[in-house]
Amino acid sequence: MPLAKIQFAPGFNKQASASGAENQWVDGDFVRFRYGMPEKIGGWSEIINKQLVGAARASHSWADLEGRNYIAFGTNKILYVYDGNDFYDITPFNPALVKTGCNITTTNGSAIVTITSTTAHNLEAGDILTFANAGSFTGGQTAYTASDFNDVLFEVQASQSSTTFTILMPSAETGTGATNDGTLDTKPYFKVGPLLQAFGFGWGTGTWNASTWGTARTTSNAILDPGSWSLDNFGELLIATIKNGESFSWDPNTGVTTRATILSNAPTRSVMSMVSDRDRHLIILGTETTIGNTASQDKMFIRFSDQESLTDYTPTSINTAGSFRIDSGTKIVGAAKGKDYVLILTDTSAYLMQFVGPPFTFSIRQVGSNCGCIGQHGIVYANGAVYWMSDSGGFFVFDGTVKSLPSLVEDFVFSTNDSAPGFNFANGSELTFGGHNSLYSEITWFYASAASNVVDRFVTYNYSENTWTTGSLARTTYEDKHVFPDPIATEFVSSIAPNVPTIQGVSNGASRVFNHETGLNEVLANGTTNAIPAFIKSGDFDLDAGGDGEFFIKVRRFIPDFKYINGNAKVTLELRDYPAKTQVGSPLGPFTISSSTDKVDTRARARLAAVKIENDSTDQSWRFGQFRFDIQPDGRR
Repeated sequence: MPLAKIQFAPGFNKQASASGAENQWVDGDFVRFRYGMPEKIGGWSEIINKQLVGAARASHSWADLEGRNYIAFGTNKILYVYDGNDFYDITPFNPALVKTGCNITTTNGSAIVTITSTTAHNLEAGDILTFANAGSFTGGQTAYTASDFNDVLFEVQASQSSTTFTILMPSAETGTGATNDGTLDTKPYFKVGPLLQAFGFGWGTGTWNASTWGTARTTSNAILDPGSWSLDNFGELLIATIKNGESFSWDPNTGVTTRATILSNAPTRSVMSMVSDRDRHLIILGTETTIGNTASQDKMFIRFSDQESLTDYTPTSINTAGSFRIDSGTKIVGAAKGKDYVLILTDTSAYLMQFVGPPFTFSIRQVGSNCGCIGQHGIVYANGAVYWMSDSGGFFVFDGTVKSLPSLVEDFVFSTNDSAPGFNFANGSELTFGGHNSLYSEITWFYASAASNVVDRFVTYNYSENTWTTGSLARTTYEDKHVFPDPIATEFVSSIAPNVPTIQGVSNGASRVFNHETGLNEVLANGTTNAIPAFIKSGDFDLDAGGDGEFFIKVRRFIPDFKYINGNAKVTLELRDYPAKTQVGSPLGPFTISSSTDKVDTRARARLAAVKIENDSTDQSWRFGQFRFDIQPDGRR
């Protein structure tokens, strides 16, 4: 019998059954398509052996006027800047939370220390602070001195009351317990927010009079967003806004050890901010209608500064500051900058904002409906268009008009069916992060699947080849190669302890930072090298002349073909007689293929067959070509 070529269409088809997706790929992990063929993705390596506090939720790279390159990371606790050599904590202190004249109380044999303030401290477990003016102790404690508190960072262990909280020292008190002289001052960081997205059950999270007074709620529709940031640059200045919080700037010329400072005269509670590069305005979204009044925050209200100003937001006849409110939706979710526009996405609609100059400064018009965005960071600008993942269970693109982006992976990503990972809409929408990899024309969304409260999966769209893939790589931020030579991404690991900066009593949970598309492996800064377990699997195909699976066939051998293969690839023929049957491997398989493998004898017999290619070894890679099969009919049954 002649050799039969089996051609597979590029991309994944996860909408059809394995039998219905004939001559298509139906599953895989850590693969991409290039020139129509699948290949193992590139590796990644940890930048340095330092892990950030908390989960990174935003990143932004830029260069200053001296040509120095920076990337900022905002976690749910800390604001960092990386200068190519090290990470620096630039988180500002919150002057509104400073308490003076506090007292320290220690207990014999315990490393737990109680801090007592004269008024409400407004701190909770997980908050970060340092101290100043710690004085001498009275009593029998011998373990601690003032230097153990002054300018040392601590994580609050528990808020015991409105005026008392606890911290954890590196070692236990060795005396009989003591107090200090009541001169201690607290210096807390600005609060960012919780690690995870969750439903809220407390005061202010739902409709007034929705349940019986004094009775705790057991259900809620109010979602508490995880701590996050929006990051951008105004010239060489970093602009950072805490989600539903304050806005700050950081000047690289002041040095990497200098902290960011709060923007004066700016709103104090906003969803996000961004710089309109062409016209040099700071646009603040979902912000206060009355600046400085946090209770006036309106998540559909937009305010913008005077041109070339970060401090003037009050419109006058001689400036370009202004504001307006959009009305389609309940909240602004996020926004992205295009070439000469800003695309603003609410939970239902899309708006186009463009600079028109005085007296109106900006025009704004609705350009889409029923196209709400999944989360603040689920929006990506790439190749002249804006792409986003929708909260309605699909994907959209704006390239002059809003369009639905067809895919054959939607059910897999968004389904609640047990056979698919699905999407965690209840606790994961605001964890979604979209990134652009311009090296391979890829838009990737990292998201939390239905069974996870943290990011654990991804879906990728290749806009050059119009293909979709899915996988299990967990990244909480992703920054395209821009000022740095490689893409940079972060991974949150709940089991490891952060080490930059040093914080006494900090809980486990840290972010690793990786260069991507480097090498063939996962390389950690501690020297550990892990293989990338890449695989791809086809749908069922039949090999009889009629092409309808009526006849059983024998697959005597196949001739492998790889564009390149570095090391070995394992190939399995998965066989079954009917679509409802469980697939079984061919009798002689799986088969180990190398660059020197000419042919493989199989002795396989079935109505339907599928091909699976995989590799889980270090320092190895492959790119698929086209297999040819030696087959013969084997009668009916």
